Amino acid sequence: MGIPVLEGSPDMKDAAQFWDGQAEKYAKQPIANEQAYNATLDRTRSYLTKDQRVLEVGCGTGTTALQLCDSVQEYVGSDISSGMIRIATEKAFAKGARNVDFETAGIGDIASTNTSFDAVLGFNLLHLLPRLGEDLRKIASVLKPGGLFISKTFCSLGPKAPLKWRLMKIALPVLQALGKAPFVQFQREAELKQRIAAQGFEILEARHFTTDVSVPFIVARKMA
Repeated sequence: MGIPVLEGSPDMKDAAQFWDGQAEKYAKQPIANEQAYNATLDRTRSYLTKDQRVLEVGCGTGTTALQLCDSVQEYVGSDISSGMIRIATEKAFAKGARNVDFETAGIGDIASTNTSFDAVLGFNLLHLLPRLGEDLRKIASVLKPGGLFISKTFCSLGPKAPLKWRLMKIALPVLQALGKAPFVQFQREAELKQRIAAQGFEILEARHFTTDVSVPFIVARKMA
């Protein structure tokens, strides 16, 4: 597709550098919960069709893209990390995937091209976006009327969260100051749904494939 990579804001550059440094390690990590991951793939596939043009934002090293690309006509995977995209491209070449294209680009870069998609996917991403409302607006802008936004991302359980997650929230600012952790947004599922709906989406479903943390799988349709 050839998405132009814009200069971007300092915080985006910092995030890109962080994930570049994590790319090799990230690519080698096993899937934490294969049952939940496979359920996510299956449910996502149920919304995809062979005539669709699909965008995945924050695609990482392309694992999910290469699982789903056979279900659609054209699949574009984007990520701000060039290191992640390099690995994803190598994996696509090794698999012989011909209908998937990986691009180093942020959501704003894609929105600036006036390109439209039938569906936008964002997995394990929304809680990492400092300007979530703005990015959701940009996602809506690249979707055709009636297009789908499918996401699954971490949400806070507040005081009901397991102890390890509450301790992580306390330790996070220190880890971030040391460059050992990215930005993380702690919001409740209800807040996330409200933010998505505020950008002209109708929530079609919200479900969970795991019970130990709040990671809602949300499907939303852009209203005409």
